[in-house]
Amino acid sequence: MPEMSDVITHDIRVGATAYYLPDESDPDAHVYFFGYRIVIVNQSPRTVQLLTRHWDIIDGDGQCRTVDGPGVVGEQPLLVPDQGFKYTSFAKLPTTWGTMDGYYTMRNDRDETFDVTIGRFWLTMIAHDQSQSLNANTDTETDIKADASPDDHPPLD
Repeated sequence: MPEMSDVITHDIRVGATAYYLPDESDPDAHVYFFGYRIVIVNQSPRTVQLLTRHWDIIDGDGQCRTVDGPGVVGEQPLLVPDQGFKYTSFAKLPTTWGTMDGYYTMRNDRDETFDVTIGRFWLTMIAHDQSQSLNANTDTETDIKADASPDDHPPLD
């Protein structure tokens, strides 16, 4: 089971990793929260903007939930070549494990739109090192810090 995904589509790299949030979860009520970190790096020669997101979230019982919306964590980041953007968010499941994957719709400076794959990654109760970061290897990086607290942010960005 992969602890992270790392996919390049149209020269846009998307890395994802997840971790269990025991303090927000309530196993007796079958409520499990998982935080996840996303790093998006524009490795193309063109400026791009993230317009929308699409997530397929599958719980341990095989139930699929689809989430679509504008941008991520309230932003529609504009990325020049070699620039990165990272954020954290969370997902709530009724089971102890699940998976997430999807895509971002982006537009480049030629007004062309295209989808960028978010590879499947696992949401599990297995302890992950929360200090592990995805190395974006960028010269310029926009860092959006969004706590993965259910009380602070809407989920599933």
